[in-house]
Amino acid sequence: MDTEKKLEEVNRIMKEAGKDNSAFAGSFMNFMGATMGKGALDTKTKEFLALALGIAARCEWCISYHVNEAIKAGATRKELMEVGYVTVLMYGSQALMEMNSLVDAINKLEKQ
Repeated sequence: MDTEKKLEEVNRIMKEAGKDNSAFAGSFMNFMGATMGKGALDTKTKEFLALALGIAARCEWCISYHVNEAIKAGATRKELMEVGYVTVLMYGSQALMEMNSLVDAINKLEKQ
């Protein structure tokens, strides 16, 4: 599945959750906003952490989402790839294979 489709699915499930249970969706979005907004760490650094965890968890939706958010926060291709390499160092060959999703997401989203 391609990166844009994954981003559409992330948005779709959040809209569906909002229709089904607005308290859950609202609470989740508030928590995410409070967590990922600028604090002791800047937003780009937090997106790098989330991306590394998404790669380690083998979550293609997370990878697409956090590459997109990191690019919005000013991340470069070189920085994003380095996040991937650090994840491989710490997590192993599974993370290396997930870098295919990382490269696909960067290629698709950096041009937008």
